[in-house]
Amino acid sequence: MKGKFILACLLLAAASACRAGAEEFPASDARITWVGRTAVQGGDVSFDWSGVYAIVQFYGDELRLRASDSGKDYYNVWLDGMSAEPHSTFCLQSRDTTVTVIKTDRADFHTAYIQKRTEGEQGCATFHAFIAEDLGQARPLRERVIEFVGDSYTCGYGTLSHKATDPFTPETEDCNLTYAAIIARFFDADYWLIAHSGMGVARNYGDKFSGWYMPDRYLQTFDEQKQPAWSAGKYGAKPALTVIYLATNDVSGQKQPTREAFVANYLRLIKQAKDNYGAEHPVLCIVPKGRDLMFDYIKAAMLQNKMKNVNYMVLTGKVHDSAGELGASYHPNYRGQLKKAYAILPYVSTITGWPLEAKVLE
Repeated sequence: MKGKFILACLLLAAASACRAGAEEFPASDARITWVGRTAVQGGDVSFDWSGVYAIVQFYGDELRLRASDSGKDYYNVWLDGMSAEPHSTFCLQSRDTTVTVIKTDRADFHTAYIQKRTEGEQGCATFHAFIAEDLGQARPLRERVIEFVGDSYTCGYGTLSHKATDPFTPETEDCNLTYAAIIARFFDADYWLIAHSGMGVARNYGDKFSGWYMPDRYLQTFDEQKQPAWSAGKYGAKPALTVIYLATNDVSGQKQPTREAFVANYLRLIKQAKDNYGAEHPVLCIVPKGRDLMFDYIKAAMLQNKMKNVNYMVLTGKVHDSAGELGASYHPNYRGQLKKAYAILPYVSTITGWPLEAKVLE
């Protein structure tokens, strides 16, 4: 018994010594990969767009994060690979707090993924530092990257809800369960989201933020701040495809913009993507479910378009049902988002040339 007690003390001492050897690494450390739009100031990395994620390869049995949030945001965490189901989640709603992101039962090299799952109006995050025994080399962006531009459907509004009559709460918003994240997982691609609930092409939901539509936000580093402007050249990465899934909010409340205003703004948004990534860069435009007027508007934009490699598809009213596949405020929940992903997948495959392999969609 005495020998076992001594051994236990030695193991505890070793573990304590190991934790005591942890170092603080600035969030801007070159060994940390950031996916999505961010701003760096000194050692800090700030961001507010949905879906921005950090990839941290670290050694040890624990990874901690020192961070701040201007509001109340929810985050997904994965250990050694992203999937539909996160390893854990946490919430940030304070200044300069430390969170244990990963705690494992063995010290080894691990890869942690930390993703902002709520959208910009919930808050802006600033990651100050990661705390671990050591960092591994940066995991570069995957060979495949997709950019998604959208509204609440792309933010994941209500994806964790199960009834259409449920009110929206940030706890039920998870961009990782949207058609965008599902498609990216299927093709083993990294992705970034430029999305804000209620945004339209030439009119927002309830006429909110009049004069500030998605073609305006698309050029921003932050969702909720007009400055600084975003520069694609500074990012050092280029997506294989830009997917634009907008127009539901343009016809909300039995109102709509003029066809001329919509077409002009829609083509302006496509041109912005082309200016970012080149004239040959492919764009896929999605006509939203059950929006016949928007089909006419987007088709008119396609007929006037003179740019190369611009494609469009239509989601009809039967892409998902209106009972068990709707969540908060009549938005598609995870099951509805899965069906959207199934409908969009062939277009992404054809446009990019990525094979449509037989595997489970999640």
